[in-house]
Amino acid sequence: MSGNLYEVISAVGEMIIGNRQKLTDLDAAIGDGDHGINMARGFEAVKAKLQGMEMESDIGKVLKIVGMTLISSVGGAAGPLYGTAFLRAAAPSQGKTELDTQTIGLMLEAAIAGIKERGKATTGEKTMLDALVPAYEAFQDGANTGKTVTACLELAYEAAQQGVEFTKTIIATKGRASYLGERSRGHQDPGATSSYIMLKALVEYLRR
Repeated sequence: MSGNLYEVISAVGEMIIGNRQKLTDLDAAIGDGDHGINMARGFEAVKAKLQGMEMESDIGKVLKIVGMTLISSVGGAAGPLYGTAFLRAAAPSQGKTELDTQTIGLMLEAAIAGIKERGKATTGEKTMLDALVPAYEAFQDGANTGKTVTACLELAYEAAQQGVEFTKTIIATKGRASYLGERSRGHQDPGATSSYIMLKALVEYLRR
């Protein structure tokens, strides 16, 4: 994957910040109503933390900093979950300055494993995993057929979008939304939505 790592992270952060109200509104319907606010604050903190670090080219080191910053600055459940995801994704990318499909696949796999462990969750429970797991599977399908990194990420993004739609059809069994039971059906999950937004930002950056 080509492109400036810091520009990629900035693009992801800007899209999260730009969707602050949308994510907050989604969360207000079935949760605490703070997901957009928390995620925007987290990526604003990431932007500040990475300023002046542009000489660091080790992708793993940079992702580790992103993960630790999200854990320390994002409130609610999202901080530890996304922070863990970035920390786990940092391991396969340690020492690398470029990413190929194999490494990105390992990064996605590690991130998902971290979220599952930290959140004690799996797919079908109306969480970010309902976007991320299909995204990973679609990415791997593309990689296995020899598609480029960008083509694989486009497949992942499309699968994540479908995953977000899927969350509207199921009942939440994790987090604050689970208290609503049947009433959570019909609402899309804000965590799945923020995961989709991150992939969308990545794909749009690579399409430039």
